[in-house]
Order: sequence, then C-alpha cells, then structure tokens
Amino acid sequence: MRFEGKVALVTGSGSGIGEATARALAEGGASVAVLDVNEEQAKLVAGTLPGSARPVVASVADSAAVDRAFAEVEAEMGPIDILVNNAGIPGRALTERITPAIEAQMAEAATGRITTALESTVSITDDEWADMLQVHLFGTFYCTRAALRSMAPRGSGAIVNIASICGVEGCAGHPHYSAAKGGILSFTRAVAKEVILQGIRVNAVAAGYVDTPMAETMSAAMRAALEVQTPIGRMARPQEIAATAAFLASDDASFFVGATVTPSGGLVTV
Repeated sequence: MRFEGKVALVTGSGSGIGEATARALAEGGASVAVLDVNEEQAKLVAGTLPGSARPVVASVADSAAVDRAFAEVEAEMGPIDILVNNAGIPGRALTERITPAIEAQMAEAATGRITTALESTVSITDDEWADMLQVHLFGTFYCTRAALRSMAPRGSGAIVNIASICGVEGCAGHPHYSAAKGGILSFTRAVAKEVILQGIRVNAVAAGYVDTPMAETMSAAMRAALEVQTPIGRMARPQEIAATAAFLASDDASFFVGATVTPSGGLVTV
C-alpha cells in the first residue's frame, strides 16, 4: 500500500495501535502528524518515523484544541488526506475495581455455576462515564468534523475509526467502553453514507484484544483467559491492527464504505 503525497493524521499515536498505524502509513510514504495528549510520546514517535513527520499535542476530548491542532497541521504539512481516529482511554479505575469479581467468576466457571456479580454498571461514576464517551466518541466526532471541513471541498479523503469488538457485542464489566465503541460504529455508518458522495470514505476497525499498553490493566489470569477464548490463541499485535487500518485508508479499499472490519483472531466475526 502506497501513500506517497498523502498527509495523514493519527490520533493517540504516541503508543500502541496508534503508533503502529502512524508507522505503517509513514512507511507507505505518507507525511504523518503524530497527535497525542502526551507531548513526550508524540515527539518520540515522530522522531522515529521515516519521511516527514511532526508531533502534535492535543486532547481529542477538547473541541477547540482539536480545531487548533488540525489548522496547525494543515498550515505546516498541507491538507489532511487520511484521518485515523484511534485515541482512547482504558477505564483503568473500573477495571481495577471489578478485577476481583472477574477472577472469582473465572474460578466459578470451572465448577459449572457462576454466582459472583460484577456490579460494574452501578459502580461507574458520572465522571468515569463522561470521560470515556468524551475521549472515544466525542473525540472521534470532533476530529472527523475537523477533517471533513477540509476533505469535502477537495472531494477526497479517507477516515478510519478504531473501535472494538466490545462495540459489536458488548463486553461484560465495561458498559461505558462498550457504549463508546458501539457509538463509534454507528457514527461510522451514518457519516460514511453521507460523505461518500463527496468522495470521502469512512470505515471502522473493530479490533479484538490487542497487546498494547492499555492491556496492562489486565491481570495475568484475565489475559490468559482472553487468549484461550480467542480461536487463534493469542492477543493481536498492534502491527496487525495497524495493517487493517492502513488497508482501509488506502486506494485498495476503494469499495469499502461504512464497513466494520473485525481483526479479532476469530473471536468475533461480522
């Protein structure tokens, strides 16, 4: 896949899937804006990419900051041709709270009867709920809107939204994350149908469990259980999800409009 002459912006590209995606696009010839809330990580990644790359510091949860960042990128690098909405947060506090209950359920499963309740939904605070949707769902909207303002007049562009299998079928114990990712998938389909007439393709990646820094919130027992549940027998490498995102951003995916691609090792298929 070749991206010569293209300008790409990848959110949350200071680590994990975002970093791998930025690298895949850069290796294909794109000039890449590495956008992350962590300035140090953004600079580190941008400094290791081939070709032209620059760090951009902004929180996707801040509408005004997003608009400033996009204007900055376009002023210095040119119009954005590719946007990958990847930025997200793991909800670490909730995960830590419910991990004992999840591990109890895993032990009970061996006996054939699960009696421990997760009680995650009733324990989520207003701030935890709002923060999750603000970063994942609102951030995807803010960045997509900013990109469309530039792409629509030019009649071309590609947007790839990184979602999750939790948005496809829901993940027990993580209702706020599932809601945010499910919202991204519906948003993807709606916007894709709207803007394809302007030459802009919008698609989504509903990734399975991926071995990224966000996975560090899992206990060893939880990780092992997820690997066993996944037919391929392991978690994905960030580069595997990045390859899917790069494909959807490329001309090779010219007939993909509003699609959800699920690299999940067989765990979920749609």
